[in-house]
Amino acid sequence: MPDAGPARRTSVEPLGERLRRSLRSRRVVVRDESMLPNLRPGDRLLVDPAAYREKPPRYGDLVVLRDPEAPDRLLVKRVGMLATDHSARGQVYVLGDNPPLSRDSRAFGAVPVSALVGRVYRCYFPAARARDL
Repeated sequence: MPDAGPARRTSVEPLGERLRRSLRSRRVVVRDESMLPNLRPGDRLLVDPAAYREKPPRYGDLVVLRDPEAPDRLLVKRVGMLATDHSARGQVYVLGDNPPLSRDSRAFGAVPVSALVGRVYRCYFPAARARDL
């Protein structure tokens, strides 16, 4: 049986919390092919900037982060590994789903959790690809 990839979150979110998250959400547009086949250029995403205020990132989370080499640029990547080494605590390794076309932690190393803008939780456009992530 093929690997299904990272598990999806299945908890039911109360309506009030869903509304608060929607109001504070940031919108981003995918511009390149580094996350194919899961995300395509032109996909529009909702990002929860409060996702990591109280809880750490988890393996498999889709995240938006500031590019370590160009901080005014945002990147969409997947958390590939959490740094557990004492000297690297509070850092994550982020990876693109399409390695040949992705510039990620293999190029720039682990990034601090503080560089994460938030967790991607929904693709809302185009309508045919709208889904929770």
